[in-house]
Formats: sequence, structure tokens, C-alpha cells
Amino acid sequence: MTDVKPHIAVIGAGIGGLAAALRLAHGGARVTVFERHAGPGGKMRTMPSAAGPVDAGPTVLTLKKVFEDLFAQTGSALHRHVTLQQEHVIARHFWPDGTTLDLTSDSAENKANIGRVFGRKSAEDFAKFDTRSAQLFAAFDEPIMQAADPKIVNLIAKVARNPALIPLIEGHRSLHSSLLKQFSEPKLAQLFGRYATYIGGRPDASPALLSLIWRAESQGVWHVSGGMHMLAKAIAQRAADCGAQFRYHAHVEQIEMAAGKPAAVVTAEGRTPIDAVLFNGDPRALRSGMLGKAVKAAIRQKGVTPRSLSACVHSFAAQAQGVPLAAHNVFFCADPHSEFDALAQDRMPQDATLYVCAQDRFSGQNPACLERFEIIANAPPVADGAPLHAKDREICHTAIMMRLKHFGLRFTPHPEIGSLTMPQQFSALFPASNGALYGRSPHGMMAAFNRPTVRSRIPGLYLVGGGIHPGAGVPMATLCAAHAAEAMLKDLSLTSTSHQAAMPGGTSTASQTMVPAPSLSSDS
Repeated sequence: MTDVKPHIAVIGAGIGGLAAALRLAHGGARVTVFERHAGPGGKMRTMPSAAGPVDAGPTVLTLKKVFEDLFAQTGSALHRHVTLQQEHVIARHFWPDGTTLDLTSDSAENKANIGRVFGRKSAEDFAKFDTRSAQLFAAFDEPIMQAADPKIVNLIAKVARNPALIPLIEGHRSLHSSLLKQFSEPKLAQLFGRYATYIGGRPDASPALLSLIWRAESQGVWHVSGGMHMLAKAIAQRAADCGAQFRYHAHVEQIEMAAGKPAAVVTAEGRTPIDAVLFNGDPRALRSGMLGKAVKAAIRQKGVTPRSLSACVHSFAAQAQGVPLAAHNVFFCADPHSEFDALAQDRMPQDATLYVCAQDRFSGQNPACLERFEIIANAPPVADGAPLHAKDREICHTAIMMRLKHFGLRFTPHPEIGSLTMPQQFSALFPASNGALYGRSPHGMMAAFNRPTVRSRIPGLYLVGGGIHPGAGVPMATLCAAHAAEAMLKDLSLTSTSHQAAMPGGTSTASQTMVPAPSLSSDS
């Protein structure tokens, strides 16, 4: 290692970019993070409300060890930077006919709850499904999620060594058809099918293997004191302590090339020479040429299409009446086929399943005053530059509120249309994304192998984030950052991220909120 540290530009301060910046700075690189918004977080964003900042992105923290490893391997400890508390109730589920079901972090309790609501046969079905999900997670965590560049041959070899996995994989089935086979109660098939939407897919088109997502959630759900955006701020501050520099309100217009490698990043403020680039945006932005024609070849077309689902997201403060809410709640539609058929045809469902996060009800609290809510409805992606019509926004707003009113849930004051973020707005916030919040669609058995990996096709240009392997979600993007940092430190002949960086320091000018900006964003 020479006295001159290689200079790495991280484009985007989403969770993947932040975690990678921390690891790279700790590993001995000179790191500059370019973020067009006012603070860190990317899709881990907030909206202002009368009760304080409301999370307007991810609300669930799972696989806590991923974050413990991030801080431990960079010389600190997670608990020194954020306060986490585990939620006993993973989610409370409501159906239109009045059926309700709590799922918790206790497998035996879940079996008992299901037996009480749906009967003994359903309880036995769940016990088998729970075991099956754990087996799939254990089998495919290492060869797929923990591998920086998963190969189908490695997966085949894994199965060949353990033929008992073959009937568990169900390569010929969708998640939906697999669950209908496993559960005699259709409501339970509907419930566990929704896990495909966690990574932007429809259960009728996603592989049966995705049932392992239940295992990840059943291991524990935590909330971050102060909101999920506090985790982003904590990682950004820790990266700054290790020497990373942060430039906010800095939109990268071009990656300048020389001798076939990135040589500089260009912003409105000028040209910054660099030795390597880590791109933490939607990979489709590179493929579409938004950062220069020279880097279009970094990603294959099959790495960015087809697109995942988008969402309509309400973030507001109000008092809630009529329904005994938990922190995490799911209000199911009457017919999942009509919902997902509409999404498959790029239409907004008339009767959609809604997720409601009551952000002030964590740890069993039941506030009697104004509290913060986030409501999420699945939506199709949109075309580049698709206009947002006021009428479409009003229809969506009215449909969501009327749907919850049908369940008996009312809000005072009534949420305003301005608290609703539509797919067109997500498309503007995250350029070339089509509003697809999870990057490439997870549909099909080969989806995991078609997703881009951390090493792009251009030397010196690396990738990180939810659009990159191992996929969407806060833990997966953070795990992706470990893959990216390891690859870059190795290629640049720097130290391991497990050693303390030599030069602390840096600046951080993060803001607590990130509201939709009128300009486009390249970061996610």
C-alpha cells in the first residue's frame, strides 16, 4: 500500500452506498460520496408531518446481524449508533370478512394463533411451511445471498450434494401455486404470497423459492428508535468518522472515462478526478446512458428488465379510530387474483392489499394523540417521463382511504392528497427507475442470476444497492455493500474492511428529512 490512497467516488447515498462508503473508508481508501439530495438515505426517506418526520420508505428492519457485522467489521458496534428494539408482533393481518391474525417472532405461538383462527389442519400446514422455509433459507443463503457473484453451476452442485432440496425448490411452480398446494386455507396462501411484493414481484410470477423470505422475517423484526432514516444517518456519520467526505446537493452528470476506465465524475460544480466509481443508483440509469454513453455497456439489458413493482405511498400524521392497530398491519383485498392481474397489465388495482405502518405504536404503545402513519399500496411501474395527472392521484388517494374505511379504520384529520407519493414521483426521484422501487423484477427462476453483480462490465466501475445482487431490501442492499467493498479493496490492493482505517475525519451535512425534489435524482 502506497502513501497515495486511491480515490473512490460513491454516487448515491442510499443504504448500499453508505454501507460501502463506510467499509471503503475504513479499509484505507479516500472516499467521496456524491448525493443530489440534502441528506443520506435514498429510498430510506422521510416526509414532514405535524408529529415529526414520517418514514416514507422501508419501515421493517430484519436480519440484524448484517448491520451488526457492518459496524463490528469497521471498528465499532451497532448499539453505539442506533437503538433497536425487537417487535414481538411481526404483523397484524385483516381480511374483509372480519378475520384477523397476528404473526409473531415465536413459531409455536404462530401455530397456535393459526389453529385458533383457521383450525388444526391450517396449523399443521403452517408448521410444515415454517420448517420448509427455514430449510430453503439455510440451503441457499450461502450459494446465493452470501456469494458476490452467484453461479447457476454452484446452485446445481449444491442441490446435487443434497437431493432432498429438489422437491423443496419447486422450480416449475410459482410462489402462488406452491402456497396453494401447501395451505388448505386460501387466506394463508394469500398472506405468505405477499412476500413476493417485498422485492417487487407478483406471487403468481415469482419463483416458489421466495417462500424463504418468511424465514428472514420470522427471525425477528426490529424498529429503529427515531425512524429508519436514523440508521442511514448513523452509517453516514460513522463513514465520515472514518474519513469519507460527503457532498450533498451534488448531482453527477457524467462518469468521464480514460483508457477504458473511470477517470473523473462531473457535477455542476466541476470535475473530480477519481480512481474508481461505485454507483448506488438504479442500474438502468447507466444502461440508458444518463451518466454518459461510455458507461452504457457496464450492464446488460437483461440486468435491468423486466421492471419490478412500484408503489403509492401515503405518509402523514393523524389520530386513528375504529381498528386495534399493531405497529405493522396488512389489510388484504378480497380477491388477490384481481389485484395481481391488474398489476400484470400495468393498471392500478381497484381493490388492493394495503400495508399500514403505525410508526408510534412500536413496542406495544397506543398513543392517544397525533401519530405517524405510512400506507403502501402496490402499483405498476411507469414509463420514463410519465406525467402525473391530478385526477389519477385523487383516484388513488380516494381508493386507499375508502378501502381502509371499509375495514372500519378512520383518520382524523383526514389525510391530504399531498401526503401521497405516486409512481411518477418515484420515477422522478430515482432517474431511469420507471418508479420501480426494487430494480429488476424477481419473476422467473433465473431472475437471481440475471441481476447485475457488484463488478460491472467496465473495469473500475462497480455497482451497489437494491438493484444489484443479492437484491432489494435494506439488509440485502447492506450485504451487497459488503460484496462491493471487498471487490474494490481487493482490486485496488487495499486492506480488509476488518481493520481500522488510518485517517479518521470527514464531514457530514445530513438533514433529517428528504422530501421529493422538483429535480431528478440519480441515487437510490
